[in-house]
Amino acid sequence: MPFLKLNTNITLDAEQKSTMLSELSQLLSKETGKPERYVMIYLSENNTMLFAGSETPLAYLECKSIGLSHSQAKSLSTSICQLLNTRLSIPQDRIYIEFSDCPPDFWGWNGSTFG
Repeated sequence: MPFLKLNTNITLDAEQKSTMLSELSQLLSKETGKPERYVMIYLSENNTMLFAGSETPLAYLECKSIGLSHSQAKSLSTSICQLLNTRLSIPQDRIYIEFSDCPPDFWGWNGSTFG
């Protein structure tokens, strides 16, 4: 049920895409304590984006999960920013992350919901 959507204005090659998807999936599973079989990652690169009046490398992410706590959001922010900085050279101060705790009754999967 954890979902992470990464939007960035940089272009990634096939290897970078594959590595980023895998590393984000593992990170989200570990940080939320949810099995990776429920984790979904969406990557959208080479977008036209502007932040602080500049088109230099940036990222906007949406992270949603059932039972996402304040402490998990803080830890995820640290981990995600470090990963994007290390792997994609995006400065941490050019990354926004929106976190959402979704009620189990409003998260559908396999023809039902988690509630």
